[in-house]
Amino acid sequence: MRNEIVIKTQNLSKHFGSFAAVDQISFEVYKGEIFGFLGANGAGKTTAMRMLCGLSLPTSGQASIAGFDIYRQTESIKKHIGYMSQKFSLYEDLTVIENIRFFGGIYGLAPEVIKSKTESLVERLGMSQVKMQLVKSLPLGWKQKLAFSVAILHQPQIVFLDEPTGGVDPITRRQFWDLIYQAADEGITVFVTTHYMDEAEYCHRVSMMVDGQIKALDTPAQLKKIYNEDSMDEVFYRLARGAKRQAD
Repeated sequence: MRNEIVIKTQNLSKHFGSFAAVDQISFEVYKGEIFGFLGANGAGKTTAMRMLCGLSLPTSGQASIAGFDIYRQTESIKKHIGYMSQKFSLYEDLTVIENIRFFGGIYGLAPEVIKSKTESLVERLGMSQVKMQLVKSLPLGWKQKLAFSVAILHQPQIVFLDEPTGGVDPITRRQFWDLIYQAADEGITVFVTTHYMDEAEYCHRVSMMVDGQIKALDTPAQLKKIYNEDSMDEVFYRLARGAKRQAD
């Protein structure tokens, strides 16, 4: 499959006082892989993702993201990743085109590149008729697809997606995942958290966090085989049943 490592952690931990939000997690993620990072509320997913994005320093352990050290090179990490937050991450009072151009400038793209990418992106998303509309007037599904596309506008090595399809209807969720597969085919690594266990089936590999620790990590098919369950829903509930935490 893929053997170029773009995310590597070793005993990565984050403590808040005596509380271990993330407790010595170790894993690797490969170039072009769709990696599902799952866990119930309180499992430590958000805290771990913030460390991987260079937004929060670990308490202990090691990690490299896109080849950069998580302690010493956080600014370089930020330049080589994309990020789409759980909450909508575009500017509602700007138009579709203005949002694309604005983020293209933030990412340091040349004006002629921004112009070309804006035109191709609008066409690819089927937004030609609404490109001059304010983003706040768009349906949620369109907003989310636009937010994802803007997050990878600069062709990052890795894109982090935090609950990207929350509140979106099933058909639009499927279309969103088509965009994810396209990005992976282009060599972008997709690191995604989701509450929808059917979406876990779309990932190449899945990790399951419980109480700050990774309790399982494998392909969806192998996890179902290991735990003798028919669906990722059942695997997830089986692992999460013993969780003691209730919120991140």
